[in-house]
Amino acid sequence: MKVLFLDQSGKPGGAELCLLDIVKPFANTSLVGLFADGDFRKLLEINHIPVEVLTTQAIKVSKESGLFSAFASLGQIVPLIYQVVKIARKYDLIYANTQKALVVGSLASFISGVPLVYHLHDILSLEHFSKTNLRVAITLINKFASLVIANSQASKTAFIQAGGKADITHVVYNGFAPENYQVDEIEVIKIREALEINDQFVVGHFSRLSPWKGQHILIDALGRCPENVTVILVGDALFGEDEYVKQLHQQVKSLGLENRVKFLGFRDDIPELMSVCNLVAHTSIAPEPFGRVIVEAMLCAKPVVAAKAGGAVELVEDGINGFLVTPNNCQELAQVINNCIDGKVNISEIANHARMNASHRFNVDFINYKIQDLLKSVVFKN
Repeated sequence: MKVLFLDQSGKPGGAELCLLDIVKPFANTSLVGLFADGDFRKLLEINHIPVEVLTTQAIKVSKESGLFSAFASLGQIVPLIYQVVKIARKYDLIYANTQKALVVGSLASFISGVPLVYHLHDILSLEHFSKTNLRVAITLINKFASLVIANSQASKTAFIQAGGKADITHVVYNGFAPENYQVDEIEVIKIREALEINDQFVVGHFSRLSPWKGQHILIDALGRCPENVTVILVGDALFGEDEYVKQLHQQVKSLGLENRVKFLGFRDDIPELMSVCNLVAHTSIAPEPFGRVIVEAMLCAKPVVAAKAGGAVELVEDGINGFLVTPNNCQELAQVINNCIDGKVNISEIANHARMNASHRFNVDFINYKIQDLLKSVVFKN
């Protein structure tokens, strides 16, 4: 089976890391087409996956864009569509992995006659998208997609509630290789020493720095915790959110937490950094489509405290393999952290249960088998 995979980003975000694992079994027969150059292209090349950057001109449409912006971007999109059409005719499927890839892939599918598969990594709601973008996405999916792979039941439900077709939609969670999250204890000791957190109870947050990711909630919670609690923030601004980063630094300063919050920026040693944490926090204030870092922390045998919304509630069973708190509630978050410090909950037992559960439930081999089976059904139908 030959698949043309399309992705809008040159940066390895959650959707791109998911795609990386999906593409690997197709590496000898397929191609990844990117709409931007960057580290994701390098990551694909390191894994010996054929990749081509189809345009270096960024498509100037965001999730919040209105109708005017959409029309203004047509000059960029039309040449790209015809480029994709030319390539797609050599393949059995077009696999759109992001929303901009959906727009290009849908029209390329219509022109070329090559069936389209869309991987839904988003909660399609007005909390995350403008009314225009939401309407465009639902229309294109319903009209042109033969299959929608939703990354959670929450994503599928939101899609259907927005008018999407239920009969073409299947839930397949992200896949992970458990062996990639086994970290040597010596490495953990080295990182703790380098970060000067040897005697600290460390709460980690792993995400781009963005208001809806809720790093400010964790900082507020930290102010309600003992002096021996340190927070590490792994990630940085991506989409013009530098003002939020400034606000976070000001918040830390105003609360007198300069010595207890460490901004580490983007890192590629996520399993190692998760392994130095005593607890991993997920603080999104809007429903998360899946919650990739939640599963990664579980695989590192770390307890997770997550905002009770979206895909997180499908991953975390409160008190069993992690903790759930009300979104945007720093008091509840602080209470969970303090309970873990005081030994009111057995975090070792919870962490071990989380690792065993995640290793089986989200094993990449099982997940890839499900996706390959779904893709074959589309090819044989067409």
